[in-house]
Amino acid sequence: MNPMKALRAYQKVNSHAQISEASPHRLIQMLLEGGLDRLAQAKGALERGDIAQKCLLLTKAIDIITGLRQGLDEEKAEDPASIQQLDSLYEYMCTQLLKANTSNDPELIDEVARLLITVKSGWDAIATQEVAQ
Repeated sequence: MNPMKALRAYQKVNSHAQISEASPHRLIQMLLEGGLDRLAQAKGALERGDIAQKCLLLTKAIDIITGLRQGLDEEKAEDPASIQQLDSLYEYMCTQLLKANTSNDPELIDEVARLLITVKSGWDAIATQEVAQ
């Protein structure tokens, strides 16, 4: 058996187990982590000149951000204005990644990564507060 195939199979089973056991809050964290991973991989592909892989990975990052955006629920929010701001931020990120994809601009990828890191740090802080309580 190919060791890389075995590793990928294990990772797939492990990620499915994590997803099935995760809280909604943890699922958002996992999506943010996945988005950041895809952005890093896309930037690496761009640096290697692998344009097809860069395109695929940026598309996956856009899909993740779109999923985060679709998961926003203004009606359940304590502060609907913050949900609208987050929606606008996600829309901006997708626009920047589309531009990065067409122009092969690593700076745009970095900009979106920084924004996602900021959002993720907020989610991580919420998790830390919940554990402390």
